[in-house]
Amino acid sequence: MDAVRVALLREVLAGTEWLESTRRFAGALRTSLQPHGGGLLLVGSEEYEPWHLAAHLDDEAAWSGLPELSPTLVRHRVRRGEPAHLAVGLGRIEAARRGETVLVVTPDRPGEGLLERVHDARRAGATVLALDGGDRDLHALAHDALAVPGGTAPPAQAAGQGRVLPGAGHGTGPDAGALGPGSGPGAEIGLDTVQHLVSAAAGENRLPSPRSRHRFRDRLSRLAEQLTAPPPLRW
Repeated sequence: MDAVRVALLREVLAGTEWLESTRRFAGALRTSLQPHGGGLLLVGSEEYEPWHLAAHLDDEAAWSGLPELSPTLVRHRVRRGEPAHLAVGLGRIEAARRGETVLVVTPDRPGEGLLERVHDARRAGATVLALDGGDRDLHALAHDALAVPGGTAPPAQAAGQGRVLPGAGHGTGPDAGALGPGSGPGAEIGLDTVQHLVSAAAGENRLPSPRSRHRFRDRLSRLAEQLTAPPPLRW
């Protein structure tokens, strides 16, 4: 998804919680990464490997001049003879230490084996982030999380204690049910789309604050006018 399409997607989602939530999560990701730190470890479940997010973050790292955004894709199954960048197994999560970030991305339950390794990584000082379907056990381990339950509900946030906030669809807590499936534009958004928004926001030179939303929309409007204007006459 190129920059113009991301901009149009943001315009469609203006007024929903998605823009603020994905930018907040992207900010947490950027903050956790150190220019000369141990790096970003990206891992999914046994059934889901976040290939596309790995590719998008790698692109954003190159375009934004932020090499720390380029992830190491950690895989549950590594076949013999695969190239080095595709041959990093779960043992890498166990070896994670302070200064490194473990980003778990999956619409499925992460599985006990992965949760145990993520727990070990957190105890060793690594930062744990989750972009998932709202798994309670994973959120309990994550320093910050963004949930896309079922790929259809508005975003939920968890910070520090793994708490799932409005839109998580669990129906518990004082704020549960404040947002639910189908609540406004962009409610039917999926995990893949959220990954595009997060990776694009992580690569921005300056992560916009909520106050800059109107200025962003003004700039987008001017960009749209430039893209749709007829070419100048040549004499």
